[in-house]
Order: sequence, then structure tokens, then C-alpha cells
Amino acid sequence: MSKQQPAPVYLNLFRIRFPVGAVTSFAHRVSGVLLFLALPFFVYLLDLSLRGPDGFAAAIGWFDVRLVRLGSIIIAWSLLHHLFSGVRFLLIDLEVGVQRSQARTTAWLVNMAALVSAFVYAWCVL
Repeated sequence: MSKQQPAPVYLNLFRIRFPVGAVTSFAHRVSGVLLFLALPFFVYLLDLSLRGPDGFAAAIGWFDVRLVRLGSIIIAWSLLHHLFSGVRFLLIDLEVGVQRSQARTTAWLVNMAALVSAFVYAWCVL
């Protein structure tokens, strides 16, 4: 006789409460992917801006498009979060802030600092 396998369990990830360190780690990975995907566009803008005054004006003109402004805000958050959480992870590798309470506090600080910095950037851009 064969044993019947249990039915697969539906795992709703929105109902699971992840610790703040896990959220910070996941956001660090997402921000790295976003930075990698945005790199060709920003290299193009750099190339365009270095062609001369007309090219610089054309590169600045890209930021008149709302979708590009929104994308730049997302990339700014991505860059800032990746920077802050990268420094946090380097400090953890040096065994600074390894205790659970310190790690939780620094994870909250990284998440909030990246959001506040992105809002400041958005306020300056818009």
C-alpha cells in the first residue's frame, strides 16, 4: 500500500510577520537589483550629458518626465537603503551590534533613514 501524501499547504506570505532584520535584508537585495537594472539608463544619461551643452540640456530634459522623476526617487531610495544597510552589515561582520536588541534597533534605523532621505530627495526634486 502506498502512503497518501498530504495536500500542499497554501503559504500566505502577507500573513507572516517577518522580523525587521529580515525585512532590511530583503530590501537590501531588492535595492541591489534595482540599482543594477538602472545602471544602463544612468550610464546613458552620463554619456549624453558629457557630449556638450546640448547633450547636458537633453539629459536634464529627461527629468521633466514624471515617470523618470518617480523612477529617480525609487532609485534614490534604493541607493540610500543599499548604502545604509551595507554599512550595517559590515558593522555586524565586525561584530558591532550583533546582540538582538542592537541588531533590531539598527535595522529600524536603516529603514527609517533610507525612507527619510528618499523623502528629502523627493521634496527637492519635485
